[in-house]
Parts: sequence; structure tokens; C-alpha cells
Amino acid sequence: MNDVLAVLVCVAGGLAGGLIGVGGGVLFVPALTVFIGLGQVEGEATSLLMIVIVALVGAARQRGYGNVRLREALIIGALSPLGVLAGVAASNLLPERILQLAFAALALFMAAHLIRRARTV
Repeated sequence: MNDVLAVLVCVAGGLAGGLIGVGGGVLFVPALTVFIGLGQVEGEATSLLMIVIVALVGAARQRGYGNVRLREALIIGALSPLGVLAGVAASNLLPERILQLAFAALALFMAAHLIRRARTV
């Protein structure tokens, strides 16, 4: 059953990544923790590697359509590893329950922000 769920997570993550630009944090982490049974830190760490592949394929396709803002992507991409280093260190020090609640809070915050934004369009 875990293999079937893993395939579904991969397909859904790829579809969501290509369609609305999400996958890792929004779909992969919850799917890996809830359906595959990984711990929060394991799910986050595994998702980080999965995102690389999804992002490369998606960015290459979007670039073909002229939708990639290369300068901004390079600036953010070059600076983000600094935050990742701190985040990885913190995730391995904090209790898993705190990480789960922080992830849930972030997801709720982002959902509320997106709903507010969609109402003004």
C-alpha cells in the first residue's frame, strides 16, 4: 500500500507543482508524514530533495513560455541556502510536535492570505 501511496504522492506533487507552483512544502511534506509514515523532520528533509527535481523540470518548461524571472530567481536562489542551513539545524534541535504545529500554522496563514487575495481580484 505504501508504494501505491508513494506513486500517488509523486503524481499529485508533480501536477500541483506544474499547475500552481507548489509541491514540496504544501503537498509533499504532509503526504510523506500522513500517508507514507515518515516523521516530520524526515518528511521535510525528503521533500527538499524531491523539490529539486520538480523545480528543475517545472522551471525549464516555464522558461520556454517566458514566465521565469531569471534575475529574481538567481538572487533568491543564491541567498536561500543561508536560511536553509539555519532551518535544518533548528529542525534537528526542536521537538517534532513544535515543527508539526509550526507547519500547520504556516499552512493556515498562507491559506488565509490566498483567500483574501483571491477575493480582491
